[in-house]
Amino acid sequence: MLTAARLGATALAGLLLAGAAAPALADTPAPSPVTPPAALYGKGDPTYDGVWRQALALTALASAKVVPAPAAVDWLTGQQCADGGWPSFRADTAAACDPKTEDSNATAVAVQALTVLGGHQDAVTKGVDWLKANQNADGTWSYNPGNPGDANSTGLALNALAAAHADPAKVAKAGRTAWDGLASFQLGCAATAAERGGFVYQPAADAKANGLASAQAALAAAGGALPVTTTDRVDSAPVALPCAQGGAATAVPRAQSAEAASAYLVSQLNANGQHLMLTTPGAEPAPDLNATSWAVLSLVKAGHPHQAAAAADWLAGNGYTWAAKGKNGTDAAAAATLLLVAQAAKLDPYNFGGTNLVQLLLDAGPKAASVPSAAASAASANPDGTAAPGSGITDGEDNGGFSPIWLVGTGLVVGIGGGLAISLNRRRQAAAAASTDTPAKDDGQQ
Repeated sequence: MLTAARLGATALAGLLLAGAAAPALADTPAPSPVTPPAALYGKGDPTYDGVWRQALALTALASAKVVPAPAAVDWLTGQQCADGGWPSFRADTAAACDPKTEDSNATAVAVQALTVLGGHQDAVTKGVDWLKANQNADGTWSYNPGNPGDANSTGLALNALAAAHADPAKVAKAGRTAWDGLASFQLGCAATAAERGGFVYQPAADAKANGLASAQAALAAAGGALPVTTTDRVDSAPVALPCAQGGAATAVPRAQSAEAASAYLVSQLNANGQHLMLTTPGAEPAPDLNATSWAVLSLVKAGHPHQAAAAADWLAGNGYTWAAKGKNGTDAAAAATLLLVAQAAKLDPYNFGGTNLVQLLLDAGPKAASVPSAAASAASANPDGTAAPGSGITDGEDNGGFSPIWLVGTGLVVGIGGGLAISLNRRRQAAAAASTDTPAKDDGQQ
C-alpha cells in the first residue's frame, strides 16, 4: 500500500497528472529513489508509475507502427505477478508480490498494451482474470484491492475488458456488473444541469464532477480502449441528459451514459478555453493537460471528433513542456498520452504543434527494433523536432503560422492570455497511407 510519507504532495500530484487514480495511503517511511532500469521508458523514479508509463509508451508506439525493443516488452511482462495482476513497480521480480499493493490501474493499461502488441495472450488472460477476481461487491474497482472503488480505476478496468473482448455486462460481483459499477459514479438528473453526465471520483453526498474522473470514465462509457483509432462519427453535438423538472436520483441509463458524459466534457471544454481544469487543495486552478487528453480520446471514441478537435489543437499548442520538460527530462506517460491523442484526432504525430512526438518517446527509452519509414524520414528531415516548442515546424504553413509563445508555471503550460491562441492547419493523416506503411529497420535515427 502506498503511504502519504512515501508519496508526498508533489509525487501524488504527479501521479494524478500521469493519469492514475489516487492510491490508498498509510503512514510509513519514504523509500530511497529507485534508478529506472535501462528497458524502461523515462528516467524518473519508477516506484509509483513504472508499469503505467511503460504500458502507455508501448501502446502509443505500437499504434504508431514502431516495433519496440524486446527488452522493453519483456520488462513489462516480467512485472506481472503470479496471480495475474501488476503492481505499480516491483524492483525484485524474484520476490513474490504483496497482493495488497497490486495496482488495478497498472494492470488495466498493461493488459491493453499487451493486447495491442499481440503474442501475449496468456499474460492478457491472467490480467483480465485478476481484474475479475478483484472487482468489488458493488461492481467497481479500486486502485489497490480491498478499498472503496473510484471512477478512474473502474473506467480503466472497463477499458481493459473492452480491449480483451470481455463483456462488462458479464463481469459481475454480487449481482452488480461492471456497467453498474461505472454508473454509480455518474451524476444524473438529481444533479445540477452543469454537473449532469460528469463522474465523481467517489460517491458522496456533496461530491462534484471531477475532470480527470469524467474524462477517463467517459472512454469506458463509450466502450473504448487504448489506442482510440476508430469512431462511429456523429455529426451533431452530444446530447445532454434529458431530465424532467425535479429529476429523481436514479442512475444514468446505460444507453445514455456515453452521450451524457460527452455533453458534460464538451461543456467544460467550452467553458475553459478548450481544456479541463485541475483543482487541488491550496493551489490555484490550472489547466489539466492529462484530463484534457483523456477528454479528447473519449469524445473521439463516442463519435464526436469534431467537438474534440479544438481541445486536440490546444494540446498541440500547449503540451510540449508537460511531455518533454519534466523533472527528469521526457515524461514518458505524458508523451505517450499526447501521441495517442494525435493519432485519435488524426493530427500529424511527427509535427504535433511543432513537436515530433514519436521521436520524443523513442528517445526516452531503449532503441526500437524497427520504426516505420515515416518516423525515420521525419527524424532525418528535422533532427531538432523534439528540441523546443515549435522546433518541429519546417514550413510556415505547417501549423497555420503557429508561434510558440509560452508561459510556464507549476509544471504546466498556459498560453498567454489564458490560453495559447493557435490556428492549426489540421493536416490529417491519410488512413490508407498509415495502414500500408511498411516498417523499416532503424538506421540510428534515435
